[in-house]
Amino acid sequence: MRLLCLTFALLAASISWASPKPNIIYILADDLGYGDLGSYGQSHFQTPHLDQLAAQGLRFTQHYSGSTVCAPSRCALLTGQHVGHAPVRGNFEVKPEGQLPMPADTYTIGHLLQDAGYTTGVFGKWGLGAPDTEGEPLKMGFDRFYGYNCQRQAHHYYPYFLWNDGQREILWDNFGTETGTYAPDLIQEQILDFIETNQDRPFFCYYALIQPHAEMLAPEEYMEKHRGKYLPESSYQGTDSGPRFRKGPYASQPEAHAAFAAMVNHMDDDIGELLAKLDELGIAENTLVIFSSDNGPHQEAGHDPDYFGSNGSLRGYKRDLYEGGIRVPMIASWPGTIPAGAVSDHLSAFWDVLPTLADVTGRPVPESTDGISFLPELLGQDQQAKHSYLYWEFHERKGRVALRKGNWKAVRYDVSVDPHSPLELYDLANDPGETRNVADAHPELVKELDRLIQQARTPSHIEKFNFPKSGKPRK
Repeated sequence: MRLLCLTFALLAASISWASPKPNIIYILADDLGYGDLGSYGQSHFQTPHLDQLAAQGLRFTQHYSGSTVCAPSRCALLTGQHVGHAPVRGNFEVKPEGQLPMPADTYTIGHLLQDAGYTTGVFGKWGLGAPDTEGEPLKMGFDRFYGYNCQRQAHHYYPYFLWNDGQREILWDNFGTETGTYAPDLIQEQILDFIETNQDRPFFCYYALIQPHAEMLAPEEYMEKHRGKYLPESSYQGTDSGPRFRKGPYASQPEAHAAFAAMVNHMDDDIGELLAKLDELGIAENTLVIFSSDNGPHQEAGHDPDYFGSNGSLRGYKRDLYEGGIRVPMIASWPGTIPAGAVSDHLSAFWDVLPTLADVTGRPVPESTDGISFLPELLGQDQQAKHSYLYWEFHERKGRVALRKGNWKAVRYDVSVDPHSPLELYDLANDPGETRNVADAHPELVKELDRLIQQARTPSHIEKFNFPKSGKPRK
């Protein structure tokens, strides 16, 4: 009877916000660390617009990305599946442009919201299907696409072209070594136009920012604000001409500290402008805005995450499965619906976003999801369901896996060399920085978590994404 009453209560609550259907904007920063926002402890520079978003909404302290690098993290987000089940489990480049496509039968957040009657758009970085493949965004549930198809192309802030739906848009003033058009400015213009065009009907914006991923470049007006403030400076000698220029390798940056702060400043201003547009159009109270980052902070092209405390007090960086590589900020704001100024320690991950948006829009949750809707947590309700565990894997640097169950975190490195390499165990309740491996003191717990790790994944149709079953290294 209690379960039945709870079901009716949730149904009644869902009806109250399903008509009119709320607009949904999901903003994803690229390589922004857990500690890179003021509301998460950043003290070197300010992020006023994102801090205001946190003040008017809900800030999560134990939210996790889908993976520790771009493509698998975004696949987990869009499909609602962790990387032990998702079709894309690692970065896998396709020549001459793009990444391994999600299969044609992949069901994404875009499809879910199209089925719910939404106009859908993705703006920024895609990385889940090369042009003219089954995984390109216009075949994956999105009505509109503007930005970079290829995450390698997205290394460059002054690219030679961007994709406008299915066509390349040539940026003539970036030819040669010119820096005429800063691509994030064009992407921002397109997302504001999309919002204004669709203000009278429900829309979904997936805003996949490229900041602050390397290379470390910002417009001069932003560099001027930060130049000389973060000494001693960090410098990087990159590729500034020649046949590989703007084809993957990063450009030089003699003031990488200033550039990083400037890039985050630019991102924060763009988000502020987006939020102001919602207010201007009178649709802010009917718009759910979620902000997060695809993984932990990078250490590339001169960026020094330790200088800025980019991972807070957490251990590890991008490509690690320690907390610093996968725990990310998440802020959710929905004025009048989500209580303002709240903080949540609910344990959640990218694969929870799809079932959450299904709940928000009254759509059935796909059976294939590994996620749990966190809508009750957004609404400040008591009946939030919890995960039995969270799982991650990484297929570079000899292979890595990790699993969190409650406050216990298991980590195993060198899996491609030895799938039974020692399992590290950390008590995150008392050691969030993962400084003390307590595996020897808890042999039964190690055995249980090891069993869950073995059960957490299914074989991939891509051999590269399968760990060897014996101690024999993969060739």
